[in-house]
Amino acid sequence: MIELECLTYGVGHADEGICLLLRAGPYRVLLDCGLADISPLLTKKKEPPADLVLCSHAHADHARGLLKLHQAYPKLPIYASEVTTQLLPFNWLTDTTKKKPAPFCQALPWRSPFEFFDGLTVQLYPAGHLPGAAAILITYTPPVADEPSRSYKILYTGDFFLSSTRMVEGFPLEELRGLQPDVLIVEGSYGTSRHPHRRQQENNLAERIKQAIAAHKSVLLPATPLGLGQELLFLLRSHHYFTGQNIDIWVDGQVAAGCDAYLDILPYLPTAVQNFASHQALFWDERVRPRVRRLPPEQRSQLGQHPCIVITDESTDLRQYYQAHPDRWLILLSQDPYLSSSKLRREITEDRPALPTINTYLLAQHCDGPGTTQLIHNLRPQHVVFIHGPSAYLADLTGLEELRNRYHLHSPNNSSRVELPIGETFLQPAAPETSYEGEITEVEDAVYITLPPIITTDPRWRILADTGVVEIHWQGEELVLRGVPQRDLLRQEGDRLLDWMDANSPLRNCCGNCFHYRGQRCWNPASPLYEFKVTPEGFCPAFESAPLPNQTDQDQQEPGKQHQDDR
Repeated sequence: MIELECLTYGVGHADEGICLLLRAGPYRVLLDCGLADISPLLTKKKEPPADLVLCSHAHADHARGLLKLHQAYPKLPIYASEVTTQLLPFNWLTDTTKKKPAPFCQALPWRSPFEFFDGLTVQLYPAGHLPGAAAILITYTPPVADEPSRSYKILYTGDFFLSSTRMVEGFPLEELRGLQPDVLIVEGSYGTSRHPHRRQQENNLAERIKQAIAAHKSVLLPATPLGLGQELLFLLRSHHYFTGQNIDIWVDGQVAAGCDAYLDILPYLPTAVQNFASHQALFWDERVRPRVRRLPPEQRSQLGQHPCIVITDESTDLRQYYQAHPDRWLILLSQDPYLSSSKLRREITEDRPALPTINTYLLAQHCDGPGTTQLIHNLRPQHVVFIHGPSAYLADLTGLEELRNRYHLHSPNNSSRVELPIGETFLQPAAPETSYEGEITEVEDAVYITLPPIITTDPRWRILADTGVVEIHWQGEELVLRGVPQRDLLRQEGDRLLDWMDANSPLRNCCGNCFHYRGQRCWNPASPLYEFKVTPEGFCPAFESAPLPNQTDQDQQEPGKQHQDDR
């Protein structure tokens, strides 16, 4: 029986990055190095922590520690796909350091087995998600004397996406169907959540931006410098809502540098992108509408006078773009498992007398729950190791009965050892506790459901508490309670309730008569119900009377028309 195990230096909870050490027989293979601090990898004997390093793709949470690791161990071999080797230097370039470090990562071809050591081969497959992103298949065949005619396969997906995006083709599931690896190390960024079709996500985002521009608002899109930033820009360049429209798209910060990096790898991008680039500029174009330009630093404070679109780094201070005219801006934040939009909203709006409108959108770069389970069922592994996602989301995956009945599931924490016995009896660990016991109290005019306070320790409680709205329905003889997320509330619209006929009516100061009530939601930043779905008959201490119908100012008569994009 060979020694097969995984040591976790970083499993991708929060912003810690991914770094795994795989032991297969006598060999040690380091999978990614996304650690900001590589001290756990530094050995006292100054010997390399691994025999080989394989990088799945160029995102910082998978690659930012590679340069320090190379500097500590210059002879340690590091490999990745051809495109990833070209994008990796992007992680170490800053505004003050423009010089690229000397190349240290070697390229491997797609789909061609490469034998590094006696009995250890590596094969790369496109993983989707980002240009050059690779799923890594490691095959170890022990010497005949020790383990005759038996090979062990480990597939590490890195970040993967089954669907094709504008800039990247999806994971080639057909090529690996029925692989039956002994171990599958797979990401679970979105847990068991279910997403709309990718094209529907794009159309929903394009519609919201179109509505904002029509309402004479500018749109600010914070994004990751590599991947999402270029997806957004190419979507705006090619979507029928915007082609030929007199709109300025400004690109700033590292997102602009990422666009330049994509131009260097144009031959590796999808055929449709190459065909587009053969007829007009892929990114920078001041002649064809919509115009795409780099944003000079001195022009940041002048934005907002006319509707425009700005794509910039998600980590930058957004106030520099909207501070001159905050009420003329819509900020759209990408829905991220790690991002608390409420927290970011508080940071943006703190101590601001005038506020931009802030909403979220979904343009996923990872698989949802059905996509992840589809991959697992098609590969049919023996062990499944879940990484890269909030711990609660990964617990949801390990708790799925359809997976627990067929595979050995693991969801390790940092600094842990995962033993992966092959062919031996394996006791599946107990499913994580996901049910809670409460009480129901029935009074004359209401029914109260009381739950234990421990439920609030689950990170998902924030999502339910953000809206405070639930849907309850019967399912057979069971009563099912479901939290309503903000994206569902955004799809719902309602009419304003006006009750001007009786000045003494108890509904006089209700939400339906508030100036900030639009689309069945509260848009008053001073209200505790801000952005929540509210009933028109509700009441709030931050009530502001809507203008009377006989007022002459049209904008005051119909405040909802000022913010059509808020709906």
